[in-house]
Amino acid sequence: MLKYSLVGYDGSATSQRAVQLAVDLARACGGRVRVVSVLQVTEGSADTCPLMITDPGAKRCTRLLEEVRALVPDAAQLIDIEVVRGNPGDALLDQVRRHGIDHVVIGHTERGALARWLLGSVSGDVLERAHVPVTVVR
Repeated sequence: MLKYSLVGYDGSATSQRAVQLAVDLARACGGRVRVVSVLQVTEGSADTCPLMITDPGAKRCTRLLEEVRALVPDAAQLIDIEVVRGNPGDALLDQVRRHGIDHVVIGHTERGALARWLLGSVSGDVLERAHVPVTVVR
């Protein structure tokens, strides 16, 4: 039985569907949902300092909470939200370990071969390395 599902959220249509699916599963199983947005800051980039100053985690978390509440307005009591910094795959898998997550729901957006080679695939990374069931939403 699923007790605590993790959703990687980036605001995309597939991540919005992932939140909705995870909430439906939580309701059916008496569980909870942890929604995590990963702020990926490229080390040494010119944007690093301004981004960290202008978009602190608390501010982004507030916006994220508003977005998720709008998606599932009657499920706020089932959802925990956090914004973290780092590599998305690593950060999500760290959440699994740290919070006793027993299921991951993640959106997948189709990219071309070049974009996938340059940027990687968060869903593919999580699927490859997770030690809990993973549901990929398209």
